[in-house]
Amino acid sequence: MAMFVHLTPAAHAARIRKSGIRAVSHGRDDDKGLFCFPVLPSYTLTHQWLRELARHGGPRGLVAVHLRLPDDEPVTVGHYSNRPAPTATTASEAVRRLAALEDPRGWEVFLPRAATRAEIHRVRAVRQVTGWRYFPGSNGTSPCTCYGCRVRGEYGSQRLRRRKPHPLDGPAPAPSVLLARLLQRLSEDPDEDVREAVEFTDRLNPT
Repeated sequence: MAMFVHLTPAAHAARIRKSGIRAVSHGRDDDKGLFCFPVLPSYTLTHQWLRELARHGGPRGLVAVHLRLPDDEPVTVGHYSNRPAPTATTASEAVRRLAALEDPRGWEVFLPRAATRAEIHRVRAVRQVTGWRYFPGSNGTSPCTCYGCRVRGEYGSQRLRRRKPHPLDGPAPAPSVLLARLLQRLSEDPDEDVREAVEFTDRLNPT
């Protein structure tokens, strides 16, 4: 049996314990089902979608639903960017593939059906600040090294055994250097409001 985690609003916990997880439409060719992720040794990677899901509002607080699926259960595996496109596989193979990735952030498993009550292993509370910020590397291989993540310790908790050394490893640079790097990264942020805020800051503090 393969173990996965499904994140859902805490308000759904009682219903899930009683009758399982409903299959809902996710706008992918009208497929109904649920998204989940393998339970990996890393707590941060296993619950990586927490912060992103919390950003989109809805009922406050999320819980982690652990479910056991048969090894040969049909699922699809893909990156949230749909590059590459999701591929059909089995539950056990999905666990093997994602566990073997150097950085599995942004990847997800889709179960094209509901999860029964018998498949629910447990429902538990989770730390609400876990996860990547805004988006992982678009190719699924770039750990976040921004100043905020380093201060909060998230960068360190996401290190994997085969990760290549990064220029920011080792002693922390001077605060002015970190600030300059942070502003540079924010100036290239896909959110237009963020880029405009950086430009406004530059005008207030000309160099």
